[in-house]
Amino acid sequence: MQAQNIGIIGATGYVGMELVRILSSHPSFTLTRLTSQTYEGKRFSDLYPAFRQMVDLPLTAADPDDLADACDLVITALPHGVAAATVPDLLRRGLRVLDHSGDFRYRNVETYEKAYHLVHPAPELLDEAVYGLPELYRDQLADTRLAANPGCYPTCSLLGLLPVLRAGLADPGQILISAVSGVSGAGRQSSLAFSFCETDNSCRPYSAVGHRHTSEIEQEIGLMAGLNEPPAISFTPHLIPVKRGMLATIHIRPCAGVTESMIAEAFSRQCADEPFLRLLPAGQLPETRHVAYTNFCDLSFALDPSSGWLKIFSAIDNLGKGAAAQAVQTLNCMTGRPETEGLLTVGGSI
Repeated sequence: MQAQNIGIIGATGYVGMELVRILSSHPSFTLTRLTSQTYEGKRFSDLYPAFRQMVDLPLTAADPDDLADACDLVITALPHGVAAATVPDLLRRGLRVLDHSGDFRYRNVETYEKAYHLVHPAPELLDEAVYGLPELYRDQLADTRLAANPGCYPTCSLLGLLPVLRAGLADPGQILISAVSGVSGAGRQSSLAFSFCETDNSCRPYSAVGHRHTSEIEQEIGLMAGLNEPPAISFTPHLIPVKRGMLATIHIRPCAGVTESMIAEAFSRQCADEPFLRLLPAGQLPETRHVAYTNFCDLSFALDPSSGWLKIFSAIDNLGKGAAAQAVQTLNCMTGRPETEGLLTVGGSI
């Protein structure tokens, strides 16, 4: 299969940098354009010296005509709202697009506008955009021209819930999610609240009510469970003083009569067919350090006999499976390549 040319709009943020790191050694994709409004004219390796003699591409303006001439696919790593104004121009020029913002993740424009406090500039594209979680939508991703990369918290949460919801073993209306994330999730141009002195030796919840990823998680839970309306869940994110990593602890009520062995069978069956889902042996719990710099999601569960809650634990790298590595998995789906191509790497275990 012929190699395809890739451009990245917004290549100098943390997600953009991680995309460059993965794609620079991918056997079937060639980086041909890296754009940056802030650093136009510099080389990518000027900004990230670790890439010297590996990725010395110049940072250019995001000109749709130039991108169409130089690329087969374009990844947009732009702020919410900005992406939705940019993507239609790329699609009109025949490019296939993978977008990292929240602009095309929603089926319902009103839900998006409520979550992001924005008027969507291209709501007509919501019907054709495919949610970029291959474990749920790999068949649709193969044919789409627009994929919407999921949020990191939704990815971590949904992959944990997938085995029991797909098997109909638990109640989608009774879900509590508490999740922690490294500070890279705030982006490279973040505020004082995410600086070293403010985050070191501390842990804090944020956006405890109404976090924008809540409605994204609810949408996909509803679709997984075959509900007519998304359920209401409780979701609380926390910030921890690490650079990268995410772990979700999910509480969900099993349906009447569901046993631990039935749950174990559902997890085993689901993970057996998924190259990036790793079910840990009974009694082991996930750690973020074991998935750092990878596209893996480590899973485990425990059924609490005293409370009746099923506890599910899910760990990913928020910049990996939560963003850039998952995007490459999706690009592999979109171009008919093995999903694992360019992504089978070992994480930082020590």
